[in-house]
Amino acid sequence: MTAPLAKLAQIPPHVAAVADYEALARERVSPGAWAYLDGGAADETTAADNRAALARLRLRTQVLCDLAGGHTACELFGTRLSHPILLAPVAYQKLAHPDGELATVLGASAMQAAMVVSTQASVTLEEIASVAETPLWFQLYIQHERAFTRDLVRRAEAAGTLALVVSVDAPISGLRNREQRAGFAFPPGIEAVNLRGLPPLPPSTSGALFDSPLIATAATWRDIDWLRGETKLPLVLKGIMTAEDAARALSAGADGLIVSNHGGRVLDGQPATIEVLPEIARAVGGRLPLLMDGGIRRGSDVFKALALGANAVLVGRAFVHGLCAAGAVGVAHVLRILQAELEATMVLTGCRDLAAITAERVRRADARV
Repeated sequence: MTAPLAKLAQIPPHVAAVADYEALARERVSPGAWAYLDGGAADETTAADNRAALARLRLRTQVLCDLAGGHTACELFGTRLSHPILLAPVAYQKLAHPDGELATVLGASAMQAAMVVSTQASVTLEEIASVAETPLWFQLYIQHERAFTRDLVRRAEAAGTLALVVSVDAPISGLRNREQRAGFAFPPGIEAVNLRGLPPLPPSTSGALFDSPLIATAATWRDIDWLRGETKLPLVLKGIMTAEDAARALSAGADGLIVSNHGGRVLDGQPATIEVLPEIARAVGGRLPLLMDGGIRRGSDVFKALALGANAVLVGRAFVHGLCAAGAVGVAHVLRILQAELEATMVLTGCRDLAAITAERVRRADARV
């Protein structure tokens, strides 16, 4: 087996798009780590369709517009961001780079991109916050021990994070066959450090999943009610894929929603996020911020998501590829490419700010003109 190549000290001149990082990333991590970082659930059809569905959308232009003074700025939960591109929560980033999340937050800070720190980060939340020069949000998996979960919330508050992103779509891990075939196992020294001290689940007395302690202690809507009473931080529910759940989240006091199928890593066979975004946007009706992730590889993809109802997007695999290849510099470069492409798309479609990006700016490739 060939050893992974060394990380890049500088970005090669041929790297012109985010997609150019994929090959550079793959050859700089172990096969097992690549299977974990880049793989999806089962046959990975949902992971692939996230990208394909974005590609099926076409842009409609408007020419001769006055674009002087244009910008990509937006505001989320009282924080002004220079662009609507956030880094999604990704676990165990030391699999991608020895510095893990510390390299990511440096790259995010360089581009002033908000970063969502994973519960399963391989660097402590406090360490990340100590070097961050950009807004941080904290992604929370509700743990089987609710007192431990409360402690995580308190740590997030003390670290200065600006929102809690509660992942609601993964009561169990996805069936990730690519990882199984690669024989993936976490190498020594890489762990979910923020979960140290979490009491283990009691052993299962049955082979049936529905009878397991994992399911018995899994989060429900009651836990969202409980969390709402535990913190004043904005609660953003991640993993909403239907209008019905969006309406339920509104009534539960959510402050924001993320349309997400977990990058196709949990349940294969779900629709692409861009396909369900419009119905969820209609259900929300502008009453709270709506974000989307899944398949973003171009600034024009960001534009399409904004046109169909998102206030901002999150990128996952895209920045991870940059992290694998070149650490903090790679993360920053991926973000810079996406922002530059978004700006160019806005100019070429006649949109001087994000408010001008409306549904009339996109159509399906097979739609009648």
